[in-house]
Amino acid sequence: MAAVEAEAAPRRGRRMARAAVWVLRGALLCGLAPGSGWCNSVEKKIYIPLNRTAPCVRLLNATHQIGCQSSLNGDTGVIHVAEEEADLKWVLSDGPHPPYMVLLDGKLFTGSVMEKLKGSSRIAGLAVGISKTRPPEGFSPGLRCPNDGFGVYNSSYGPEYAHCSTTRWNYLGNSLSYLDFGFPIFLLQDENETEVIKQCYQKYNIPAGGSVPEYPLCAMQLSSHMHAVTSTVTCMRRSTIQSTISVNPEVLCDPLADYNVWSTVRPVNDSEKLDPKSVVIASSRIDSHSFFWNVAPGAESAVASFVALLAAAEAVHKIPDVQSLPKNIMFVFFQGETFDYIGSSRMVYDMQNDRFPIKLGNIDSFLELSQVALQSNASLWMHTDPVSRRSHDIEQSVQRMMEALNKSSERTAVVMSRIGATQPLPPSSFQRFLRAQQIPGVVLADHYSHFENRYYQSIYDTSENIRLKYPAGLSPEEALNYVTETAKALAPIATVVARTLYQLAGGSGDPFSIQADPLTVTRMLYGFLVQSNNSWFQSITKPDFKGPLGDEPLQYYIAVSSPVNSTSLVQYVLANLTGTRLGDNVTKEHCKASKEDLYDYMWVQGSPYPNSTSPRQPFCVRSTVRRMLAASPAFELREWGSTEFSTWTESRWKELHGRIFLVASKELEIITLAVGIIVLIVSFVATYFINAKASVLFSTPGDSETVAY
Repeated sequence: MAAVEAEAAPRRGRRMARAAVWVLRGALLCGLAPGSGWCNSVEKKIYIPLNRTAPCVRLLNATHQIGCQSSLNGDTGVIHVAEEEADLKWVLSDGPHPPYMVLLDGKLFTGSVMEKLKGSSRIAGLAVGISKTRPPEGFSPGLRCPNDGFGVYNSSYGPEYAHCSTTRWNYLGNSLSYLDFGFPIFLLQDENETEVIKQCYQKYNIPAGGSVPEYPLCAMQLSSHMHAVTSTVTCMRRSTIQSTISVNPEVLCDPLADYNVWSTVRPVNDSEKLDPKSVVIASSRIDSHSFFWNVAPGAESAVASFVALLAAAEAVHKIPDVQSLPKNIMFVFFQGETFDYIGSSRMVYDMQNDRFPIKLGNIDSFLELSQVALQSNASLWMHTDPVSRRSHDIEQSVQRMMEALNKSSERTAVVMSRIGATQPLPPSSFQRFLRAQQIPGVVLADHYSHFENRYYQSIYDTSENIRLKYPAGLSPEEALNYVTETAKALAPIATVVARTLYQLAGGSGDPFSIQADPLTVTRMLYGFLVQSNNSWFQSITKPDFKGPLGDEPLQYYIAVSSPVNSTSLVQYVLANLTGTRLGDNVTKEHCKASKEDLYDYMWVQGSPYPNSTSPRQPFCVRSTVRRMLAASPAFELREWGSTEFSTWTESRWKELHGRIFLVASKELEIITLAVGIIVLIVSFVATYFINAKASVLFSTPGDSETVAY
């Protein structure tokens, strides 16, 4: 019997070992897959995650850091809901459980309120709920003088206009986006999650009968720790040092960068030498910004202008004699203009250094569309530079441009208005070209002395801001093709621009035959501001571009990943509107293999066959549409403290998240910790004695006695 037991003991040991291995494997699998159905996650029982949030992140330039960040492991505080300004008294002075996480109603997200909270040590962070209604008085977290110091006006050129001394263009700007906050601030984009937080607050945190609320209390944790600090100079120096001495360097920040999109009516290549003053440029910007990362709807500040320019490009390319005009026409869509003219300064730099087929000397005139959607009495203002107009030649060319604009506006609803010669240019890409060389130019805008846009660079600069409305009950396809009042207002602007460009390029035909298509305008407004995942955008993009097309409005923040979705879509739309669809005999392989200096070839998926959802009818588009890098020359030159070029960078981070949970009192936490330590010590002692007496406690009769048979 003893022999049998002795033989079985090793088998039991092996079984126990195998069982222990499986337990460890299961525990490891549970830890790696907390979302699996059979793993009972303790974390899920404790925390409610906030999945749809947009954080305020840290940005840096040559001298400053702006934005927000949390501590290394996130910041935690007791939740307090503030729906009126009087509710803030509790968190700023009266509340007995600081620090607090404030759920701030959207209408309280103002400069004055944020200044109060910024200076308090009782604030752990903020969660901002989107206001259902826009603040009627307006809200702009941008600067009153956008891009100050990087335009054309300075101590040597028009010093009387420097630093917006005569005009505060963004008069509602409170500079919130350019302040540095030492705590995390998150935007709550889901009303359901906002309601969950309020319910938790009402259940646990509201004082009963005026007494102090008792534990447990509902708390929130926001985590947005940023790696970069101080300035771009410091950040880039540290990143460079790490890259030099480390095999796996940790980059701390990245330059804001993307691509400009451009095209010409007649194709040009790098080897072609163009005549002086042989190119007319028409431009607008693509990007915008707001206080929160990647939340930049930019309806008035960017979208309306580039949509009008895209429609103008289509109208120009439909002109029968456009290829034979004496001067070429170039369309440019600049990226990164919000951050000290990244895109335009890069194009000027490349022109000056023979990296671009068109040089500054080739430019005849410059026409730019600024903010154009909020016209008063259908008026567009023609802004010019008073300093360069002191030159006789420039003055003559500017007068010629304004006369062409006035003539082009005839038989349209647009009224072109002139501005006195003492009014400086508003913030515009044209300023970067003027900074390099005097060029005749006009900037078209819906404002005279300050922005009509009361929500410039804010989360409220949405389709509602430019009065884009649809009748109730329309299907997505019906809405895509419904010509809105906004489209009817922008189409004439595109018509005026197209007619003007035709005249400036030397066209001698009838300019009044040129008309922009309102249907094209309304489709673009729907795609860029309402839903990019629509049948038209699907048909003009590549088959592998399905992911970026979504059911929510696009965002127009330049970011650090290239190209962003908005840039790619502008490129696709411009190619579709101005390019040539090649015959059905051109295959995908032949289209992709086509490489010329003059043209770009793009294989797009096309529309579905009639009366069918699939397959589609793909085709090849040949166009002159190209992309060029929109990255500040400061980083190529390693001049991170430059005052000539933009130096904006975005900090890196590892994790951005928010969650709510119940927190116990400090006393209970201390008691729990003490009990845990006691249990741990007792366990160690018990384990020691059990191990020491194991031979006695776990011996079997067969081990100590001799069995007689």
